[in-house]
Amino acid sequence: MSEDKAVTLEYKGHPLRRKDNMIYFGSMSDKYIILLQVLDTKKVKDMDVATKVSVSLQLTDPNLKSRDSIVKKSEKDSLYAAMDVASVWLDRALAQ
Repeated sequence: MSEDKAVTLEYKGHPLRRKDNMIYFGSMSDKYIILLQVLDTKKVKDMDVATKVSVSLQLTDPNLKSRDSIVKKSEKDSLYAAMDVASVWLDRALAQ
């Protein structure tokens, strides 16, 4: 594979981007995006597994302050549960 061509991860048709403990789900060109933040992890064998994840549905309007852009927020006990909620929230918000 060419070094110029980046691999884009997707989940249920929406792009995923990760920066440290934050995962952005959705496209910044859409009206809404999901921000997942891993708040706590535990070691399982040699891998860190998320045990507390914050999920927030946010408006992508760059003119809004970060706290004003949050539409919904929740905390889940696993990355799987957080992605499940995130997918539903994003699909519903974009369908409006």
